[in-house]
Amino acid sequence: MDRRDESRRVRVAVVGSGFGGLGAAVRLRREGITDFVVLERADTVGGTWRDNSYPGCACDVPSHLYSFSFAPNPDWPRTFSGQRHIRAYLEHVADTFGLRPHLRLGHEVRLMRWDAGAAHWEIETSRGSFTAEVVVSATGALSDPKVPEIPGLDGFPGKVFHSARWDHGYDLRGKRVAVVGTGASAIQIVPAIESEVARLTLFQRTPPWVMPRVDRAISGAERALHRTLPFTGAVRRQVLWGVRELQVQAFTKRPNELGLVESLAKANIARSIKDPALRAELTPSYRIGCKRILLSSTYYPALARPHVDLVASGLAEVRGSTLVAADGTEAEVDAVVFGTGFHVTDMPIAERVVGEDGITLAEAWKDGMASLRGATAVGFPNWLTIVGPNTGLGNSSMILMIEAQLAYLADYLRQLDGLGGRGGTGRAVLTPRPAAVDAWNRRVQERMRRTVWNTGGCTSWYLDAGGRNTTIWPGTTGEFRRATRRVDLAEYEVSRAGLPGQRAATTRKRENAR
Repeated sequence: MDRRDESRRVRVAVVGSGFGGLGAAVRLRREGITDFVVLERADTVGGTWRDNSYPGCACDVPSHLYSFSFAPNPDWPRTFSGQRHIRAYLEHVADTFGLRPHLRLGHEVRLMRWDAGAAHWEIETSRGSFTAEVVVSATGALSDPKVPEIPGLDGFPGKVFHSARWDHGYDLRGKRVAVVGTGASAIQIVPAIESEVARLTLFQRTPPWVMPRVDRAISGAERALHRTLPFTGAVRRQVLWGVRELQVQAFTKRPNELGLVESLAKANIARSIKDPALRAELTPSYRIGCKRILLSSTYYPALARPHVDLVASGLAEVRGSTLVAADGTEAEVDAVVFGTGFHVTDMPIAERVVGEDGITLAEAWKDGMASLRGATAVGFPNWLTIVGPNTGLGNSSMILMIEAQLAYLADYLRQLDGLGGRGGTGRAVLTPRPAAVDAWNRRVQERMRRTVWNTGGCTSWYLDAGGRNTTIWPGTTGEFRRATRRVDLAEYEVSRAGLPGQRAATTRKRENAR
């Protein structure tokens, strides 16, 4: 056997090298599993923090909460860190935990297909094929940019790019620039570039609620304290976590309590925007929290500049170098920057995953994403996702949810071992029962009904094409951690395969489920 072929047979294949993928790799090594690869389409690690390098890019979660609990960073330079420092942190994680030998950079996954006979996944990448007993999809929800279909855009003679694919070779100085969208990226881009451009036009479809960003440099004394006494950093993290856990009730059960926060947000607008007409255009009509609350202390002041225009009806058409809004407003521009988000509820990776019935994950999810505990999907054996359906957060750190899912992954692999996956009579396979997935999602959607995300009167990227919220977790991170602490075999069908080439025989394991 060619040793190169042997090396391409692994126990676990992780797809993606952002927080989810690197976290999975660290957890695998801590579990004593070294027979794995991390497949990454880019030439470096970092995920969304590698791809999003636009001017002003930063996190809206405090630094000490936006990092792994098992890899604290005492040297965060600011309370809210910028893209450069977060990306450096992920590179540090890859080095510190010995992940480099497992990385397969430049390996874009083109197809993952379940082979029932061999009980493994066949994976085709841009640089060769692999087989894996288990696949962990950690591509994330913010990995594939979404650009709306605008009539005439193809004929625009100037520069066009998405915020997540920023063209650093294009000089914005002295240009007339349009920014399309008013999400988390746009409110950082606008104040970062407005001083360079000749004119900036912001096309807004729906105004966001924006609160001040209370950011500051972390002093050298604070950093020295966290280095010398690591428990102080842990305490800081716990306080940040606890405050956000207390906020969850207002988002999930008592949205009317958000009225005070809404008043503070209106006061924030009034402080910077003196023009009553502009202030009215920037004031949302939906309950605060329905869309993610954005943080910026520079966004509104930038919009008040004389060379910055707000078009409040959204971009409808492009005629040559002229952008036309839905209300007929026109703007002549040299460049268009789309800050229009990502494919979240229709993740492109789903089109590349083919399960046991020969259908893709995208086909299985055509009526809406659904999984068991945010991790496993009906018809896709030994396949898990990190940051899966209904694992998103509206007010806290996704790293908390990722770590909970890593615990579930670890127990999943232990269960496979115990069922014969390692050194047993046959390789074990776990597939979630449809009834278990349905029950889990019914509970999630029932809890979702009274949340601000469903009742707040907005249309957000949290909702899929059918208006169903398949993105957000309707509870605390503590609740999710408890729900994913271990795998309940009663929720799974157990199969076994003998030697490669033999058909996996499904066996019901109800008697051993508990």
